[in-house]
Amino acid sequence: MTNETRPAARRPADHHAQSGGQDSPPGETAEELARDPRKTASRKRLITGFTAAVAAIGVFWWIWTAFLAPRTEETDNAYTGVELSQVTPLTGGAVKAVLVIDTQPVQAGQVLVVLDDTDQRLAVDQAAAVLEGARRRVRQLIANDTSLAGQAAMQQAGIEAARTNLVQARSNLDKADLDVKRRKILAGPGAISAQELSDALTLQHNAQATVAEAGFRVKQAEAAAFAATGARGANRALFADATIATNPEVLAAKARLDAARVDLARTVIRAPVAGVVDQRRVDVGQRVQPGVPVMVVVPITAMHVDANFKEGQLRDVKPGQPATLTSDLYGSGVVYHGRVQGFGGGSGSAFAAIPAQNATGNWIKVVQRLPTRIALDPKELLEHPLRVGLSMTVTVNTSRP
Repeated sequence: MTNETRPAARRPADHHAQSGGQDSPPGETAEELARDPRKTASRKRLITGFTAAVAAIGVFWWIWTAFLAPRTEETDNAYTGVELSQVTPLTGGAVKAVLVIDTQPVQAGQVLVVLDDTDQRLAVDQAAAVLEGARRRVRQLIANDTSLAGQAAMQQAGIEAARTNLVQARSNLDKADLDVKRRKILAGPGAISAQELSDALTLQHNAQATVAEAGFRVKQAEAAAFAATGARGANRALFADATIATNPEVLAAKARLDAARVDLARTVIRAPVAGVVDQRRVDVGQRVQPGVPVMVVVPITAMHVDANFKEGQLRDVKPGQPATLTSDLYGSGVVYHGRVQGFGGGSGSAFAAIPAQNATGNWIKVVQRLPTRIALDPKELLEHPLRVGLSMTVTVNTSRP
């Protein structure tokens, strides 16, 4: 049995030797394949072609990046931001109704909160009564001018009458002086009695007193006329160069009425801008005070992005350059377009609550980042709304102005 099986085991090798190595049976080894010149040449051609392709791709990539591709700066340290609109009551009162909740979209001018307006309505009624009283007083001033004008005219007439009485008194005095002079001449030779001379002297003294009294009456009438003229001037100063509607007192009362009406209108609190309600801090029955915010409205169509570029990346970044942005919310399938608006006034560490103490002995240089504001397209924000604080990836094209 042993002699019969050994020749059979050597038959495959003998068959391979007889075939001259032209056909490769399934069991041939790697060394045998490596000694095949045709396979070696084919392998070399494949390696050479692959190397040439890689080199061509590398050269094309270098040419593209060095001469053709636009220069860009990119960062994923970017977050959405917006100028929040605080909803603040401008008048105090108890809350009668709250018509919105957090996350609710609202339009500009939409009613958010309604306050109890009892006090404001009473203030409006009181201001309206004060305005009507001011109008009546101005009408009274105008009517008084006619009365004061008549009084001034009457005082002028009194002056003329007093002056006439003064002239008459002086005439009587002149006559009395003449009578006394004549009687003194006649009294010397005894032509008249002493009694008659005494009566003439008495009449003279009375005439002098009458002249003095008439003079005082003239001065009194002139003073009264001056006072009447002054009173009329003072009265006219209150309504001169103005109508009833434009009188200062009426305008002041009207301003108070307008202020009361404004306070009444402010009992209805409206949305200052279109957006989404957030941070609502008011409920029915609560009493709000002027100046204390009750909620905010986030204008989502006015979003911007604060991209925190490293200081070395901002060498060629300028306001107005275009930028493309993607958000983690929507992924790379949604691309936003914007423009660089400007740069922050300092790095984030400079405005930190606890700024870095760089003058210490164990100082280590840390690359700083500067906030860069990117304005977004409102139309794209309408199609794909964002919210405040979402992560963004920003790429700025620095090859364009």
